[in-house]
Amino acid sequence: MPLVRIEIKKQQDPTYAKRIGELVYAAMHSAIDVPKDDNFQILAEHDEHHFIFDPTYLGISRTDKLVIIQITMSEGRTVEKKKLLYKTIAESLNKELAVRLEDVFINLVEVKKENWSFGNGIAQYAL
Repeated sequence: MPLVRIEIKKQQDPTYAKRIGELVYAAMHSAIDVPKDDNFQILAEHDEHHFIFDPTYLGISRTDKLVIIQITMSEGRTVEKKKLLYKTIAESLNKELAVRLEDVFINLVEVKKENWSFGNGIAQYAL
């Protein structure tokens, strides 16, 4: 049920964004129990004129390697599960792709289950 948007500055490696997406999906699967095959992602790379961020907001030092991840998902997970997700994503990006922990920005958007249609004009999760 999550829809993931990953935004990064343009990279020379054409596989970089996809590898980030794979790690984010694995983290969602392990940390918040996203089912197998429930993987919908939009990966976008931007030039320096279209990727704007504050390099020191909240005292966190960010670089051009910033990864912005927005996950829209059904509401209902505990704060503990969300914290585990943030930690799992940041640590896996750091370990596998050498992304600094400070350069992992995550935003969760929670919606009611009836706000999803996965096709056929049907609200599959509406009760």
